[in-house]
Amino acid sequence: MREQEDDRLYSDPRLVDFYDLENGWGQDTRYCAELARTAGSVLDFGCGTGLFLAGIADGRPMVGVDPASAMLEVARHRTNGEQVRWVEGDIRSIRLGERFDLVTMTGHAFQCLLTDADVKAALATIAAHLTPSGQFIFDSRNPARREWEGWTPEASRRTVAHPDYGKVESWNDVAVDEETGVVCYETAYRLASGETLSSRSSIRFIDQAHLAGLIARAGLVIDVWLGDWIGAPFEPGCKEIIPLGRLA
Repeated sequence: MREQEDDRLYSDPRLVDFYDLENGWGQDTRYCAELARTAGSVLDFGCGTGLFLAGIADGRPMVGVDPASAMLEVARHRTNGEQVRWVEGDIRSIRLGERFDLVTMTGHAFQCLLTDADVKAALATIAAHLTPSGQFIFDSRNPARREWEGWTPEASRRTVAHPDYGKVESWNDVAVDEETGVVCYETAYRLASGETLSSRSSIRFIDQAHLAGLIARAGLVIDVWLGDWIGAPFEPGCKEIIPLGRLA
């Protein structure tokens, strides 16, 4: 996605250094790792720094796709990173000419798709890379929870322990377009030297009913809607919107 590729949070090596400190192995990657146990091949879109695939690499065919070269550079140098094929590409248009038993997209990377046209293109790509019995899964924050309201400087201020910079003060700031569901937020890190590293990102919040319609029109079927990465079923007030499905 061009927007993500241009976002310094993903393209500036110094900001990429902070990414895993705040986005490490979690419930999403653990859930997907369990799904992957019985998959003969795995494709991960928005793979970022490769934490997930490198963590489960065991010789099976695995491909990680991301538009940010700085993120992929980290992925290639991970332990077991050499067992994964890392591809720089855009989910809206990439075609690998292969099909996979499991297609994943975690870390809310799906929300970097800012329009219905982007979502339709991404879903077509997912469909094009699934085996007849393959599964796909991704996550999106539920707009009903209005999580962005906690992304103000006052509410988000925190300290991040960096191995080179030490304790770093960090915060977010946010602006919301209620009509489109697009949220623009700033991520900032103030180093001990006084220098501030910052980036601006845009993501979209999409409701479950609208997403369900787009998925159905893409020739995909949802077997279960999850409301979190522990496995609870989706309900209107859930934090997450997580479709787990397959080809129609």
